[in-house]
Amino acid sequence: MALAARHRIPATYEWREFVTAGGLMSYGTDIPDMWRQVGVYAGQVLNGAKPAELPVVQSTKFELAINLRTAKSLELQIPDKLLALADEVIE
Repeated sequence: MALAARHRIPATYEWREFVTAGGLMSYGTDIPDMWRQVGVYAGQVLNGAKPAELPVVQSTKFELAINLRTAKSLELQIPDKLLALADEVIE
């Protein structure tokens, strides 16, 4: 993140925490939802399900976070439509 900032390169990250630390934007798995899915899966195994017979589970909930302060420092204009879709906008 520091390298992107130093060279004024717009970058997208996997987790929202990068955006709160000054990154431009992130789009990735909703971490609490991911851990909820892990708990459900573990519960099935603990209740006797055979792991080899369980389906592969992929995240279905994703979150988009945008840091407007970083966008402004990079002289970028984020479209209103994208801001409306964001789960979190840091001003």
